[in-house]
Amino acid sequence: MLAQVTGPLAVKKLAPELIGDLAADIRDFLVDKVSKAGGHLGPNLGVVELTIALHRVFDSPRDTIVFDTGHIAYVHKILTGRQDFDHLRQAGGLSGYPSREESVHDVLENTHASAGLSWAAGVAAGRRLAGQGDRFTVVVVGDGALTGGMSWEALNNIAESNDGRLVIVVNDNGRSYAPTIGGLANHLSGLRTTPHYERVLGWGKRQLRSHGGRFGRFVYGALHALKKGVKDVVAPQAMFEDLGLKYIGAVDGHDEAAVERALGQAKAFGGPVLVHVITEKGRGFVPAEGHGLDRFHSVGRIHPETGLPLEPSRFGWSSVFADELVRLGRRDPKIVAITAAMLEPVGLVPFAAEFPDRVFDVGIAEQHAAALAAGLAYTGFHPVVAVYATFLNRAFDQILMDCALHRAGVTFVLDRAGITGQDGPSHNGQWDLALFRIVPGLRLAAPRDAATLRSLLREAVAVDDAPTVVRYPKGPMPRDLPAIGRQDGVDLLWRTGPDPAVLIVAIGSEAGTALGAAERLGRRGIGVTVVDPGWVYPVASGLPRLAAAHEVVVTVEDGLVSGGAGEAIARAIAAEGLTLPVVNCGLAKEFIATGARAEIAARHGLTPEAVAAKALAALPAALHGRAD
Repeated sequence: MLAQVTGPLAVKKLAPELIGDLAADIRDFLVDKVSKAGGHLGPNLGVVELTIALHRVFDSPRDTIVFDTGHIAYVHKILTGRQDFDHLRQAGGLSGYPSREESVHDVLENTHASAGLSWAAGVAAGRRLAGQGDRFTVVVVGDGALTGGMSWEALNNIAESNDGRLVIVVNDNGRSYAPTIGGLANHLSGLRTTPHYERVLGWGKRQLRSHGGRFGRFVYGALHALKKGVKDVVAPQAMFEDLGLKYIGAVDGHDEAAVERALGQAKAFGGPVLVHVITEKGRGFVPAEGHGLDRFHSVGRIHPETGLPLEPSRFGWSSVFADELVRLGRRDPKIVAITAAMLEPVGLVPFAAEFPDRVFDVGIAEQHAAALAAGLAYTGFHPVVAVYATFLNRAFDQILMDCALHRAGVTFVLDRAGITGQDGPSHNGQWDLALFRIVPGLRLAAPRDAATLRSLLREAVAVDDAPTVVRYPKGPMPRDLPAIGRQDGVDLLWRTGPDPAVLIVAIGSEAGTALGAAERLGRRGIGVTVVDPGWVYPVASGLPRLAAAHEVVVTVEDGLVSGGAGEAIARAIAAEGLTLPVVNCGLAKEFIATGARAEIAARHGLTPEAVAAKALAALPAALHGRAD
């Protein structure tokens, strides 16, 4: 069947009796391809029929389809003619999210949840203003995305706009990464509709308001109140109705014909409509259906029949954090943990198992997580907020104004800091070192290995008068890099020669790169000192004194060069009146395309060879010549 699907028009022309075959073929295709490349398997298995129905009812790209979040767009890619999944999430291959470079059918590339409704409202308004009012805008929102406050800001505005060409599809599978948390989840589970009653009510409204005068308006109001009370008992959908949104559902998301009918009703309504679709994450793949919390939300390379990983996982950064936090929690009952719908991915499951009353899962609401933490700190607790580095960007104001301004003892633990690679531009955690440098009083640490992660986390949770940040990358834990000494407030990792010419300051996980560069410079007869400050901000007061004993300083970080840790170190050195050259190695100020971590690092000069070459180029001519 897939060979016949060359684009949305082919999907529309397909006979209804063949839709089931198409859905089965898509699921087989997804299991086969994603098991080889890795990616978001479970969520896409759950939206097969829904995506088919979207393309049969609407006319993409003339009608705009927005996905929030974009990890459910694999089926959309298949139906819009992109079926080469052999290099999925690799450089030169298909992105794991919507990509405008790939297709005119893709719109929203930002994969931070809860932005889709705002985007859709803007697109719908823009179409209307441009005289394109006959074009529909459809936004598919995961139930997890509705736990974010930005979604509700948008819904409030959408209802007020009364845009008749905007359709909201809630993909309700009861889980984002894990089961969806909060009152919204409980509410969605009971929502139903009575569309025929709505048509009668609409007719009554028009008649009473047109011909009944003041008494008619009074009778209408009474009838509406009675109707609302009855529907709140039979089907608690008042949450959306009170906003002014028409509600259709709940629809079985795996009955493609039923989804088509519901979308057709929404299309014909003439006002903003919310279509509630019930789907099952991991549908049709037995290993995913029985996989507990995440139902194969995101997988590496797996066996396509058993679902077992083909590459054994190694003890990683998240696991070390998880273990150490439990140890700290046992010693200090004031330590509590907060997550934004990612209990398992960030390593909080062991802490939650041992201290269930001391864990807060706020849903996809990082802003709320940070302000909640500030409130907890006010009452004497020490919150540890564990989140992916890129997702904490949206809580910057709360970190600045709620935590730092109030000198709140809150620790933010940033998983996936730096280069993440295969998840693309919106998932690289490259911004934190530059963002948090400007926050008054904030202290930021970057561990280089398991031992320093444990020690820095212990120090971070002991700070009760300022926010602290501990950041580390995605992936397996590197080998231990024990210090050979301590000098001027920093760990000494390497020293060659009686009078070393180059000082390399390694930020966290880039210690391995720095040591590799030192080894290469040493082979050329150049003395090198390598240090790791551990606490990146504030800059160690002894670093300028240490730098003064060298000819060149090189900093290495997996964050932005512009405004990052290297620049802070250079400013601290210059403030002491030193004029020696400081070379900053890090990431360029750009959105990083999909690729393997090693490929991206090489492209940005974060390899031992590249760092050594930059150090050589900055050395004074006499030393450089002697080295050659």
